[in-house]
Amino acid sequence: MSIDSKLDILKSNIKKLKSVAVAYSGGVDSTFLLKVAKEVLGDKVIAVTAKSSTYPEREFNEAKKFTEEIGVKHIVIVSEELDIEGFSKNPTNRCYYCKRELFTKIGEIAKENNLDEVLDGSNLDDTRDYRPGMEAAKELQVISPLKEAKLSKKDIRELSKVMGLKTWNKPSFACLSSRVPYGSEITINKLKMIEDSEQFLLDLGFRQVRVRHHGDIARIEISPEEREKFFDLGLMDKVADKLKKIGFKYVTLDLFGYRTGSMNEVLTKQQKQV
Repeated sequence: MSIDSKLDILKSNIKKLKSVAVAYSGGVDSTFLLKVAKEVLGDKVIAVTAKSSTYPEREFNEAKKFTEEIGVKHIVIVSEELDIEGFSKNPTNRCYYCKRELFTKIGEIAKENNLDEVLDGSNLDDTRDYRPGMEAAKELQVISPLKEAKLSKKDIRELSKVMGLKTWNKPSFACLSSRVPYGSEITINKLKMIEDSEQFLLDLGFRQVRVRHHGDIARIEISPEEREKFFDLGLMDKVADKLKKIGFKYVTLDLFGYRTGSMNEVLTKQQKQV
């Protein structure tokens, strides 16, 4: 199926929904979804963004700016994941707790604003990795139009570029909790260390960054093509000094570089079904 045909299906499906609340993070997928929904439904769409300790300030600021640019009503809610029972213990289905809380709140906002449906930005590629949050979406009848139209991340980036969206080549992002190994407690301090470390690397010019929190150890993942930048003694010293000041005792570079769902590599099939 051509990419244009997928876009036509997406628009047709959204038009049938009549009015929607979009779970909006400011990432590639939700930005594209919000833009298309605005074009199709006009004022019958709102964006809902959740602020929490797992969501970097830079991401929130970008999300807020985009809604202002396209003239979409933007509702910001507080959804502190660490207050959710069971979340901070970091079980393998951690994302289920988070998404259930988030989608429940967005559902309430949709009702308050007389909107028919809640949408999220899950795409076709999300079905190929471990995504416990999708179960929460299914339980709460959240619709995933991008996935239904069989749009992949690559498709979404291409269409976003054609539409002039600045996010077309934005690096992939996941909540900061995903940097903490399953079973290791998630705390405000850990999340702050991760955010500050990643922001430092981004300020140095790296585009795709993850700082995995392994206790005293920071495991840095950057995109494979950017790894050679670290072959510089001055840069290595600068990064190590900064991350130690942030709170890590040891600073390491993952030799494979960034890859989606690297924390899921330790899971067995049985664990994923928990």
